[in-house]
Amino acid sequence: MKCVICHQAETVPGLTTITLEREQLTYVIKHVPAQVCPNCGEAYVDEQTTAALFSEAEAAMRHGSQVNIREYAPA
Repeated sequence: MKCVICHQAETVPGLTTITLEREQLTYVIKHVPAQVCPNCGEAYVDEQTTAALFSEAEAAMRHGSQVNIREYAPA
């Protein structure tokens, strides 16, 4: 797909780091599979992966985590 940010390049498969923040929680997930623009670096994560990451972040928040940094592991 063409990058919607820079409109200059087609995205390619790659990895990215996602940072989610909500209330007291900062949740960082490294090496998340994504479509990445080679021109500007914008990353696009698919809907299924995004839903899983949001669910995991919600669980961490319910358990009282404030900072959580981890590597992506597919379900």
